[in-house]
Amino acid sequence: MSVKITIIGLGQVGGSIGLALAPHKNSLSVFGHDKEISIERAAQKKGAVEKTEHNLPRAVEGAKIVILALPVHQVRDTLGFIAPDLMEGAIVVDTSPVKSEVSKWVKDILPAGCSYVGIVPTIGSEFLNGTEKGLDSARADLFSKSIFLLDAPASTTGESVELVMELVQLLGANIMLTDIVESDGLMATVHLLPQLVSVALLNATVDQPGWLEGRKLAGRAYVAATSALVVEDEPDALHMSALHNKENVVRSLNTMIASLGALRDDIEKGNEEAVKVRLQAAHEGREVWLNERISANWESMHKESDKPISISERLFGGLLGIRSKNRK
Repeated sequence: MSVKITIIGLGQVGGSIGLALAPHKNSLSVFGHDKEISIERAAQKKGAVEKTEHNLPRAVEGAKIVILALPVHQVRDTLGFIAPDLMEGAIVVDTSPVKSEVSKWVKDILPAGCSYVGIVPTIGSEFLNGTEKGLDSARADLFSKSIFLLDAPASTTGESVELVMELVQLLGANIMLTDIVESDGLMATVHLLPQLVSVALLNATVDQPGWLEGRKLAGRAYVAATSALVVEDEPDALHMSALHNKENVVRSLNTMIASLGALRDDIEKGNEEAVKVRLQAAHEGREVWLNERISANWESMHKESDKPISISERLFGGLLGIRSKNRK
């Protein structure tokens, strides 16, 4: 008997999760749902899911784990649709970058007996320069050697957290345990701020005086500086993510504004040495970070167990009252 996992949202993240789980068909049965029937069919053809169910309530019936691979503006309504049909003991996992609001919705909507665990996926370093989106860009190794943030409310059972941790490991990723406050703070800086900086740059150039000619000359630097906007599948996602993580986003924007102001002042004063120091520090900082990210040697950030327990052992051990030797 396999354990049913339902993935709701079959874009790059949902499709890649399905593809990474595909080799474990002996213990897992992966169902998929997407608002577009054509994407459901394509996901099944690609091997990202074994079966699809376009009726959302039926898609989650009997699922031990339900993964919401959705932009944040779709999460609340989806929780409302699936809540009445979740099985007792189901674990709902969401992948959005804003956890504070989602945790509130979960508390209000999920039925008693169900658990919630939040994860924030990141992609492997091999794909950092990619700008592809959607199911066509889904890959089984998209998360290889990456870090997933993982947090859960205090009411979530330890067994639920352990199952999701094991699931993340099956995706080829490592885990950083956080709380919701820390998670939202980190994502404001490394995920939302780059996109908002792209917005600011575009608003400061497009349709401004000189753009009629400037647009003909904008090249690699302009493309690179504005490409952060393409990471979201839907425009509404950035809008809601920024507003639902307001305090952290404002703090990050203030830091960015201060940095720009200091650079502007040095340039305005003609302070050649100060400008040179700022540019060199930025260059060296990027090189150090990128080398660390590519090597993915984050030994200080996680500890691997000596003998990991398989997901089937965790699932069936918990369900059937069997405890492994490592958990006695």
